Amino acid sequence: MLIVATGGAGSGLAAWLTTSFAGVAAALWLSRLHTWRGRLRRLLPVAAAAVLTASVCIPTFSTQRHYPANLPFVVTQHWSLATGSRVAVYHYPPTVGVPQHPRPLVYLHGGPIRSISLLDHRFLQLLARQGYNVYAYEQAGGGRSDLLPMAQYTIDRLVHDFGAFADRLDQGPVDVLGFSSGAIVLARGLADPDTAAHVHRAVIAEPGPIDGPTARISGHQGQQSARDLAPAPPGPRSTYIPRYGVTFGLMRLGLLGFDNDLIRQAEGVNAFTAADLGSDTASAYCARDAHRIPVEDSTHNFSFNAAASLQIQQTIIDSPSIAPQLRLSSTPAMLMIAECSAQVRQWQTTILATDPAVQRTQYMPGVGHHMWNGLDDNNQRAAAVITAFLQNRPAPLPNYPTRADIPAFIENQR
Repeated sequence: MLIVATGGAGSGLAAWLTTSFAGVAAALWLSRLHTWRGRLRRLLPVAAAAVLTASVCIPTFSTQRHYPANLPFVVTQHWSLATGSRVAVYHYPPTVGVPQHPRPLVYLHGGPIRSISLLDHRFLQLLARQGYNVYAYEQAGGGRSDLLPMAQYTIDRLVHDFGAFADRLDQGPVDVLGFSSGAIVLARGLADPDTAAHVHRAVIAEPGPIDGPTARISGHQGQQSARDLAPAPPGPRSTYIPRYGVTFGLMRLGLLGFDNDLIRQAEGVNAFTAADLGSDTASAYCARDAHRIPVEDSTHNFSFNAAASLQIQQTIIDSPSIAPQLRLSSTPAMLMIAECSAQVRQWQTTILATDPAVQRTQYMPGVGHHMWNGLDDNNQRAAAVITAFLQNRPAPLPNYPTRADIPAFIENQR
């Protein structure tokens, strides 16, 4: 209770010292008429509790940010954007000898505020082998990008960073693939005329809620995912350590601010592991894949800024509707929806219903939220859908659901 009341002041020491002194004083008062042995019996439980709870105040991981090592297969560049963000950038040039697409393709990854997974890097390499000049960057605060002050993590900052990135790229309007929270950034960018001017064609893949009214919709999800069916992810969990379990738990419950004094941002990023995501990873796969979920990342590449991610999500919940602006969009767009998506369907169909420039929807059978996952031919199928739209070729799948199909599509998820 004191950690919550003090905001974790002094790495939790303010709450710990106060509680410990109060416990000692109470034990001494209650044993004031006892012998010294009686007083000792009263003090021992207090001492034991003080020792145990001290673990909440002792950092186990470095309090200085440790960035993932550079990847061996792609150069990590660092670009300083006009917004003040300094982001890690990855470039996959088109393979020589194949027809090249005339416009760069920018990838906006999910998370938010995490490293781009090795699975995603492999998918970007596949697109480059098909003639695309692919650029990707890790959002400020995630992966190898520099941290921001906690107050600066907002969904609007992510949109402005994308616009600044496209400005820095300086190759005219670009094609954009936005996945999950990256799809939210892309959708909100299409509602902003200045940002939308940077986008030639937009692929909105498995979006979450785009604004506060959408976030408050409680609806139906897709077909059964592997959540609660897959084995627990292997590896150590920081949430098993009292300091990090208490902090992340209180933040998720909304009892401790994201910019708290118990664990500063850098330490929290260093501590968080892939196993801490628990069933979240499994929820990105179909139930049929529960026992063959691929390893998405390595311990040397994985990085997740949980506090910044939660703050970004809160700014989405607190944001007003962008529907009036999105209804004015004229940027050609495609929506991708996974069969076993754990996302609320109305989060996805809201974009279809609101954005008049969504030209086609591709309902991807046999895959969960992470549609390009290296299993079977899933990467090739996702690439075929994306490249067909970017090249304005006929879609490999039916255009489904259309706007007229939305009521029946939602009803079929029951």
